[in-house]
Amino acid sequence: MKGPVKIKELLPSERIRSFEEVALGYSEEGAQEEAKRCLQCKEPKCIQGCPVGIDIKKFIFEITQRDYKSAYLTIREKNNFPAICGRVCPAEYQCRKFCILNRNKDKPFASPEAINIHFLERFIGDWGIKNYQNLTFKIQNSKFKEKVAIVGSGPAGLCCAGELARQGVKVVVFEALHQLGGVLRYGIPPFRLPRPILDFEINYLKSMGVEFITNFIVGKTKPLSELEKDFSAIFLGLGAGTPSFLGIKGENLGNIYLANEFLTRINLMSAFKFPQFHTPINIGEKVVVIGGGNTAMDAARSSLRVQLGQGLKPDTTVIYRRTEVEMPARRLEIEHAKEEGVNFEFLVQPVEFIGDERGFVKKIRALKCKLGKPDSSGRRKPFPIEGSEFEIEADVVIIAIGLKANRVLTSATPQIQLDKSGDILVNPETMETSLKKVYAGGDIVGGEGTVISAMATAKKASQSILNLLSL
Repeated sequence: MKGPVKIKELLPSERIRSFEEVALGYSEEGAQEEAKRCLQCKEPKCIQGCPVGIDIKKFIFEITQRDYKSAYLTIREKNNFPAICGRVCPAEYQCRKFCILNRNKDKPFASPEAINIHFLERFIGDWGIKNYQNLTFKIQNSKFKEKVAIVGSGPAGLCCAGELARQGVKVVVFEALHQLGGVLRYGIPPFRLPRPILDFEINYLKSMGVEFITNFIVGKTKPLSELEKDFSAIFLGLGAGTPSFLGIKGENLGNIYLANEFLTRINLMSAFKFPQFHTPINIGEKVVVIGGGNTAMDAARSSLRVQLGQGLKPDTTVIYRRTEVEMPARRLEIEHAKEEGVNFEFLVQPVEFIGDERGFVKKIRALKCKLGKPDSSGRRKPFPIEGSEFEIEADVVIIAIGLKANRVLTSATPQIQLDKSGDILVNPETMETSLKKVYAGGDIVGGEGTVISAMATAKKASQSILNLLSL
């Protein structure tokens, strides 16, 4: 059997000079060749690995028949945003991991031999965008007179809005920022998710009658109790917007960014185009990114581009306290980071930031680590090695070790029950919170931090809302 078909990509020398999309996807013939590698298993396990249960076997077969319209409609039955998910889903940890061709039985991620399901999904998603005028999605004649409010326009909020609007429900989405998309816009760089792709999906929701209100912070602009008076049900897709700190000495020194701020400045406010855009961003000659997830890869790759754009020699290093195998980032993002010149230092744990006389970071004091037995995450736990202390030069540091629950709304609404992490407690069957007719989904309920998993919870909540409105 032929090996996997590689997608087209910009050359590293070209890609680091702009924020243009790196992965260019399959041509039609490339998609055909890859789709034909699928064995069309009698009992396809790949579907089990998809959080929203896309009929993967069916849409891949439809690709082989060049029936792209049917393939698009098959995906859209379960996934509202194929062009987005085909670009950002961690498929090697999900559907591809379950592929019968996967050879990585002893690793958390799929081997290259597994069918590139996500790239095929992207091919069909992009086909749908180009041909959307010839497609019709049946919107039910509304039997619902009630209105539903959605708080947050990230993946969970957009998904819930789409599911409800498709059934003819009047939906109003409240977004705290001045632009729509949530983490899809402020968290993911355009070299991974081009803005026209995101804008298409949002505009499609608008064409379905979804109303969007920006610069509206529920809990500040208006309390949740006020929305409850005007809407028959509410969905909370607040996300996890509060960054995590390392909790070590010197963390308040200048030029130490939290990845959330760093990426928001770049992605939402176009700081890489300063002074054409008015949001500046400090960058240094030696940038160190702390973390091993997709956010760390996004920050490191963005840093290289900003360094080059400001006339500096690119010098960005990712330090991570485990090994590359344990990194939760998508393998493709790690590979792209390496190709673009990001340096990696593994088994390293920062213990202190050292500043200069002006109060800006200049060095990181760190310890080398060794791995022990797996912890609750399933990965081998790192242990610092006594006496292994060393220093790393850094004039900019970006901390990318995860996000916690956004508490703006929940702090103003004590009636909503939270767990010890600050995530909203929900009935796992209905996604209803402790407040009647108020539902929640995505990262705010302790999600996996992926677009597709957020959508899975939103779809469950939308069905509960439809059941409620049907009573």
